[in-house]
Formats: sequence, C-alpha cells, structure tokens
Amino acid sequence: MKKFNITVNGNSYEVEVEEIKDGVVSAPRPQVSAAPAQAAPKAAPAPAPAKKASAPSAGGDGVKAPMPGTILDIKVSEGQEVKSGQVLVILEAMKMENELVAPKDGVVQSINVSKGASVNSGDVLVTLG
Repeated sequence: MKKFNITVNGNSYEVEVEEIKDGVVSAPRPQVSAAPAQAAPKAAPAPAPAKKASAPSAGGDGVKAPMPGTILDIKVSEGQEVKSGQVLVILEAMKMENELVAPKDGVVQSINVSKGASVNSGDVLVTLG
C-alpha cells in the first residue's frame, strides 16, 4: 500500500492505494480517511468579478451554484411559495442538466441570475425567505 495526500476543492485527504503486480491484487483493502488531513496552503483567491445581478436579501437562505455552469431555465418567480425539494433552477454543467431544488419550504425573495447566464461555483442563484 502506498499513501498519498489528495486535495479536492481545497480539502486535503490521506488515501492508501494498493499496487497491482502481475495483474493480481493480494487483498483488496480500500482505505480512505474520513477526516481531512492537514490542508495544503492555498494561494489567495482571485478577486471575484462584480456581479451584475442584485445581491441576495438579508436574512434569506441562498441557493448556491454547486459548480460552474450556465443557467438553462428558471422554474420560479419572485414572491412564489416553494416547497422543500421543488425545482428552482436548471443548471447545465459538463453537458449535464442539474436541477437545483429548494432546501426548505419558503418564499422566493430574489432571483439573482437570468436564463443563459454563466455562473461560478458558490454564486447565490435564488434567495428564499
């Protein structure tokens, strides 16, 4: 077994990988530590570009983009009541359509994107109150 540190989205993990010799694995033992290892030092993030959309309202819960992509469709409007699990926005990323759903029941306070807009990971798309 060989140990490696792997960093994913800024979180560092220690993993063990078994080497295969002559096409035979002696005993499969997948090992992944649940706790992140010491985080590697990161370079300072680049300043975020100014947003054209309005900022999320204070006191609301923001539904954020989980990954960079393009907004294909917005399924709600401001002031609309939504239920937990209801589709709010469809985000295209890596040639796949991802339905972003409401994390809780609430009312749409603001929609911070428009159809066809490119978004970055972590951008607040919809604010629920």
